[in-house]
Amino acid sequence: MAAPEEHDSATEALQPAVQEEETKTFKDLGVTDVLCEACDQLGWTKPTKIQIEAIPLALQGRDIIGLAETGSGKTGAFALPILNALLETPQRLFALVLTPTRELAFQISEQFEALGSSIGVQSAVIVGGIDSMSQSLALAKKPHIIIATPGRLIDHLENTKGFNLRALKYLVMDEADRILNMDFETEVDKILKVIPRDRKTFLFSATMTKKVQKLQRAALKNPVKCAVSSKYQTVEKLQQYYLFIPSKFKDTYLVYILNELAGNSFMIFCSTCNNTQRTALLLRNLGFTAIPLHGQMSQSKRLGSLNKFKAKARSILLATDVASRGLDIPHVDVVVNFDIPTHSKDYIHRVGRTARAGRSGKAITFVTQYDVELFQRIEHLIGKKLPVFPTQDDEVMMLTERVTEAQRFARMELREHGEKKKRTREDAGDNDDTEGAMGVRNKVAGGRMKKRKGR
Repeated sequence: MAAPEEHDSATEALQPAVQEEETKTFKDLGVTDVLCEACDQLGWTKPTKIQIEAIPLALQGRDIIGLAETGSGKTGAFALPILNALLETPQRLFALVLTPTRELAFQISEQFEALGSSIGVQSAVIVGGIDSMSQSLALAKKPHIIIATPGRLIDHLENTKGFNLRALKYLVMDEADRILNMDFETEVDKILKVIPRDRKTFLFSATMTKKVQKLQRAALKNPVKCAVSSKYQTVEKLQQYYLFIPSKFKDTYLVYILNELAGNSFMIFCSTCNNTQRTALLLRNLGFTAIPLHGQMSQSKRLGSLNKFKAKARSILLATDVASRGLDIPHVDVVVNFDIPTHSKDYIHRVGRTARAGRSGKAITFVTQYDVELFQRIEHLIGKKLPVFPTQDDEVMMLTERVTEAQRFARMELREHGEKKKRTREDAGDNDDTEGAMGVRNKVAGGRMKKRKGR
């Protein structure tokens, strides 16, 4: 077991770099001028900690394990060295980035194209839920960078004539812990078998699990470990609260909080696709501009939801853990854990959707009588006791009647939607966000609740 000691010494050797953070620029790290200009245009004024540690080593040609919390600039830490190397030796099918979710793949592609726009970099996103034929055509054009989810990439490697990765120079596994948690291990093994051994590999992960260590041994040569925060932590500017409530009143408390904090933008995390859809319908029936994002929606609907929320056309995004990792939506003010996450580490990722890049934010976690143990685990993980979010219980109870009525309509709509899906497969998902389909909203008296005067 000599290797881990080597990693540690490499990490120690990097410590001074972090202290000099104030004076560092991308040019100091060795990034070429044309890419430094691209960073300026994107508003990246100075590198983040993970970028200060990883970029110089990556430019030296080392394999890297990057451990950094969500929202820390990991994409830049691998995109800049890859583009730098691409400028030196231009080549098609130069780098492959594996990610766990489709949304994250599109986001990484946007960053590559923004950084590489002045040098004509082309990227292709290869993910499920999108027509295979158009992806095959994109691959036939031999882009410089492929950003893919493992399952769909294997489909193309096996079935798309003329497509192979035998010339690949760089492999990046982003959110590696999540890729492996989603049981993509066999796909990752297959991909490792068909790409050149003589390549550079970057493995980025928010957490170091046993599976990630196993993957590190299989895929990396003499790697350097760049750890920005070894203990799990949430951002300092994030205000975290919890609410202990009976499970039957969860909807009512949610509506109360949305009213109390009206004017903010919200991400509300639910545990299942069905509950996400139900809660979105419930809130819409009460006049809130809510939009769902979950795995049972078609890919175009998922991107549509995300874009409407990013453009601030909707103020509330209800999501499953599909959206808890890596998505950078700058203006999320409040994260609500409507259903508590079963894995404590997912809490860190969920609340990391707010208070990004130095801004402040709030996170409120609902704890019912069934969630106490899970909540204690979260407090233990982040090393702090959370305060209670202040509520006026009598005001909450005044909302019960309206919420109960909206619940009834939401259930009816879900049932109708289910029957419609059975009848016509091609219409499936039509009422994901069509305002017109929500006629029942008018049946719930008065739409959005008004705040009571004289508070």
